[in-house]
Amino acid sequence: MSHSFGLTRRVFLGSAAASATLATLSARSWARVPGAGSRVRIGVIGTGGMGTAHLHELVGRKDKDNVEVTRVCDVYRKRLNAAVGVIGATAAAGTLEYREVLDDRDIDAVLIATPDHWHTKIAIEAMDAGKHVYCEKPLSLTVQQALECRAAVRRTGKLLQVGPQGTSEDRWWKAGEAIHAGRIGKVGWSQGGYCRNSREGQFNWGIDAAASPSAPRDSEDFVWWDRWLGHEWGLAEQIPWNPEHFFRFRKYFAYNGGVATDLLYHKLAPLLLAISGPQGEYPRRVVAAGGQYVERDGRDIPDTFQMSVDYPSGHTVVLASVMTNDVGLEDMIRGQWGTLTFDDGLKIREQGAWWPEFRKVNGGLFEQRLETSEDGAERPAPPPGEAQFKLFTAPRRDHKGNFLDAIRDGAPLHCGIDLGCSTMVAIKMAVESYRRNKVLLWDAAAERVVEG
Repeated sequence: MSHSFGLTRRVFLGSAAASATLATLSARSWARVPGAGSRVRIGVIGTGGMGTAHLHELVGRKDKDNVEVTRVCDVYRKRLNAAVGVIGATAAAGTLEYREVLDDRDIDAVLIATPDHWHTKIAIEAMDAGKHVYCEKPLSLTVQQALECRAAVRRTGKLLQVGPQGTSEDRWWKAGEAIHAGRIGKVGWSQGGYCRNSREGQFNWGIDAAASPSAPRDSEDFVWWDRWLGHEWGLAEQIPWNPEHFFRFRKYFAYNGGVATDLLYHKLAPLLLAISGPQGEYPRRVVAAGGQYVERDGRDIPDTFQMSVDYPSGHTVVLASVMTNDVGLEDMIRGQWGTLTFDDGLKIREQGAWWPEFRKVNGGLFEQRLETSEDGAERPAPPPGEAQFKLFTAPRRDHKGNFLDAIRDGAPLHCGIDLGCSTMVAIKMAVESYRRNKVLLWDAAAERVVEG
């Protein structure tokens, strides 16, 4: 079924007649540059469950952060109409065509909450159109897309914030300061987990039975299926209308990486922030394991997934995501002299074998003394291995607030392109390790994945 969605400025500029007179104009030159106190205008592309949650949050902070959502886009008319209602606008604020949002000269930034396979295409085009980008995690579907997005940020000079909100929690930044100060000695390995359990099965979201690409274009039931797939640009294979894929895309590798990209991205990005710094670090070797042990309903993705990442600076990250039991791994960073834990604020615990080194570098941060026993021997109190203390953490600007501050004032992003890209490379290598049943290596010189 063919549909016409109007001639956008971008399509017009592509014509031979227009190129002669408008070749010197670029969307980037038209972009507004908001000042310190000016309103930031945002277009939201993708208004499903996550996108709608973002919409409500942005509308709720309209006055506090002087931000406004002026355009919304979705390929499902029902969701699009609902999104227009959320922002309290007229129907003209909604569009099925994302390029109309990018061509809007009054928009400063876009928030991308589409399925993963669309993230980087829209992000790159948005930056080329002079917009800053807030991109839901993960950054991309593939390693190559992530690298292309990184190149676009460097080429355009635009800001791109990736969406693992944990990187805006102060405890991870304070953990990084503690590691840099040598408070736990050399980091050897860290761990994290994101586990769930449910009776209905993970990602088995509701399906609207009436939704169809065959519905009239102005009907609430209309879905622009071909555009959602993106097969025209090689984003996904062209297949007949499949509501299971459309409404439950996280179950299929064609559109995302399952629990690794949806959940473990949230864990790896903060760990890398703390251990390697705000620029992240690219992996050396990645291996993954798991399988479909319970949820066998035609999905591609595993219900049990573990990954291990070795880094060239000399540490390993172990992550687990299980959808059939909600008891996960505690967030933890282990050094030779001490251990960082995050379940009760940010706490440092001593390693008994290295108590002299630990207490030397952490002197003054907890109560300690030497006690003389009856035999005249001096012993530390608390005893070796029992010293622990909390590090003070303060409120830090939330993730969207940080993005707005970066646009207005040049504040450093909490998860910019370097951290976002290096996280994506490791996560995607884990997905491919599982799928290929191979150990994968990162060729840093060529920036490509090779089999070990």
